[in-house]
Amino acid sequence: MTVIRRTRPERFGALVATESPAALVSVDRVLARRLGVDGGTLWAEPAPRERVSVLTGPTEVHLAVTERCPATCSGCYADARPDGAEPELDALRARLDTIAALGAFSVAFGGGEGALRDDLPALVAHARALGLVPTLTTSGLGMTPARAAQLRGLAQVNVSYDGPPGVYEVVRGYRGAATAERAIAALREVGVPTGMNVVLTRASLPHLEATAARAEALGVVELQLLRFKPSGRGRLDYLATRLTPAQVASMPARLRALSAQHAFAIRVDCAMVPFFADDPVISAEALARFGVIGCEPGRSLATVDVHGDVRPCSFWRDRPAEPLTPSSWRDDATLGAFRAFAASLPEPCATCALAPVCRGGCRIVAGALPRGEEVPDGEDFSPDPECPRVRAFRAGT
Repeated sequence: MTVIRRTRPERFGALVATESPAALVSVDRVLARRLGVDGGTLWAEPAPRERVSVLTGPTEVHLAVTERCPATCSGCYADARPDGAEPELDALRARLDTIAALGAFSVAFGGGEGALRDDLPALVAHARALGLVPTLTTSGLGMTPARAAQLRGLAQVNVSYDGPPGVYEVVRGYRGAATAERAIAALREVGVPTGMNVVLTRASLPHLEATAARAEALGVVELQLLRFKPSGRGRLDYLATRLTPAQVASMPARLRALSAQHAFAIRVDCAMVPFFADDPVISAEALARFGVIGCEPGRSLATVDVHGDVRPCSFWRDRPAEPLTPSSWRDDATLGAFRAFAASLPEPCATCALAPVCRGGCRIVAGALPRGEEVPDGEDFSPDPECPRVRAFRAGT
């Protein structure tokens, strides 16, 4: 029997968060009414026939709880440091209050290394009290058995793991594989659902199958594959670190093979959708059915950094958005620029079959490449320059 936890009206109908099974699903107005949802003025006009460009509020907010981390990984998107900034507990509680008031369903705690905060269990408890579903991303530092037991309120923890020992340190410049494995074991021991995050780089991709085999041996529930992005320290050697065009082309087949070999879920982050543009098997409908969606900042996602500044996503380092409120979610210029680009994509995105879910690819990659690269001026709001279809279009082939 499906247990409904929360609902939120939308112009198309409603979003429905279920407890068992744990999911967030979209329903039309007919089903929303049967579930007791009143759309009010949102339903005064006919329901939109296309996928809406913006929801009434974010469904998920990424909340940075610290910029402190002793690992100093070479590609850290947040440029986290041992002496990084760390907000007071009361400030973070207030930010959680705002996130809940906007109607968000979940909050993802990040950093820096959030597990090093002594008061992280208090933040988890506050999020739960507000009706938010909290998750955490961690390198494993600070995740002792005692700390894992204090964090049973987390819906899931994903531990960063960019390859087995010998690979991990090459990718990150830090020997952290054993620490990550101990954290996974500690979390599983106390019953916290635990996944594994793998950042795909030129060095880590050749070992992806071995990493997936290690994930299965460790008993994770999910393997999430993340695209390396030019943010924070990740900008410093980006061109030599990113996937090669040949590696990008191999991704769809690799993912199909991994899915056939392993029982755990395999997820890809929103920035990886352009890598499927040339695949003859994958369709926009199939991606949407399984929740694989491209660039979501400004539509359903927002980020609050350690200073309380609102950003479209955790990797955005340009002008922050206005403080997060219902009016700023609706009217902020930075969030609006993300929506406007996705609503009126230029070629070759405009005629791409994946455009409805891809939304033009990653703005961080598009904006960060230096002059002389695929995007001559490094324009934030231009097609993703690492998409195979975009490469071919710009090469005239």
